[in-house]
Amino acid sequence: MLTIKRVPTVVSNYQEDASESFGCGRNCIGHCCLPVSKLPLYKFKKNVKDSSEARVEVSSEGQPPAAFLDNLLLGQWEDRMSRGLFRYDVTLCETRIIPGNYGFIAQLNEGRHMKKRPTEFRVDQVLQPFDENKFNFTKIGQEEVLFRFEQSNDNNAHYFPVSPVTADSNSSSVVAINVSPIEYGHVLLIPHVLDCLPQRIDHDSFLLALHMAKEAADPFFRLGYNSLGAFATINHLHFQAYYLMAPFPVEKAPTERIIRRGKLPNSGVMISKMLNYPVQGFVFEGGNSMQDLSDTVANSCIFLQNNNIPYNVLISDCGGRIFLFPQCFAEKQALGDVSQELLDTLVNPAVWEISGHMVLKRREDYENASEEYVWRLLAEVSLSEERFQEVKGYVLEAAGLQEADMEEIQENERDREEDFNKPPTPRATPTFA
Repeated sequence: MLTIKRVPTVVSNYQEDASESFGCGRNCIGHCCLPVSKLPLYKFKKNVKDSSEARVEVSSEGQPPAAFLDNLLLGQWEDRMSRGLFRYDVTLCETRIIPGNYGFIAQLNEGRHMKKRPTEFRVDQVLQPFDENKFNFTKIGQEEVLFRFEQSNDNNAHYFPVSPVTADSNSSSVVAINVSPIEYGHVLLIPHVLDCLPQRIDHDSFLLALHMAKEAADPFFRLGYNSLGAFATINHLHFQAYYLMAPFPVEKAPTERIIRRGKLPNSGVMISKMLNYPVQGFVFEGGNSMQDLSDTVANSCIFLQNNNIPYNVLISDCGGRIFLFPQCFAEKQALGDVSQELLDTLVNPAVWEISGHMVLKRREDYENASEEYVWRLLAEVSLSEERFQEVKGYVLEAAGLQEADMEEIQENERDREEDFNKPPTPRATPTFA
């Protein structure tokens, strides 16, 4: 059994009292309180075709339509800040772009550095059963919840400022604050909270996360996921999200399309691999529908977790581009294969760090952070080339694909060259308004 010791991040003001037994009247979101609550409800569009249509009708007389991200999510987040629910003011944290070719982002977040006794975490088992005796999100307070997040029955989005929980929505999905935020608007998406699902990807929950990215309709609002063994510390299914008005280095990194055998599958999803980036990973994009893209990525995640391979996921570009990173940093750390110099910086390379947003807890690390340091740290996250090629086979198999061999690649290139040399087909001149 491989374990590491780390101080768990406090995501709720009730986390340290998780061992206590709470009854009704405390206004938690467990079985005792959520079914009789009247939390706000956001219903996203059933069929999303255009991410620019991110407006929602507020079901209250006399109020105009509101934007999901600005008015609802970030507006409610700022309300919780004004009420003093966060452990520190993240908007005061210093941030700078590290000089170099990649533009890694460094943040000094001393509020996340807790001088507490580290907890032992098992890192060699991606799938672990849910344990109701440990802290989970049913124990957070309703004041930490921004709204419930569910699918509409029509093609319109709706917002209900006060909405009783009905029998068919007893296991609501909720959006809650992270009381130890990394950035402005840092929230948690908790699918079907009362189902007490362990931290593992499934098709419905991943599609829910894509809907949230689509509703936000802003490329600077991204969602992330960490599996167990890849620095998730709470074994209760959740995604993270926040707003950062800067491109992530991983979003600017070059990629190479993986040439597959035969024609594109019916889903139309394209898979690429990262190039010239310290962490090897995959990029999924395209697809005939959001469902196609979601299912392809979810299939790959499920295959990885079923084969006990830790991984991180970044949902970017309003849900249109998804990065998947199998990783092994925690395993190396447990085996003593990571230098003490890197461990002393207290950086746990999860999805945000892998994407290029380095959250540093000590001023000396923040001031001395260089591109060379970030590269060395993230290189420890990446699988070896041999292992990555093996995992690539898993990912393509899960997507129902197979990588083309050299002969097929050369034939593909000859066909493209022949097409290029053919005389162009006459086309009608388009008429522009």
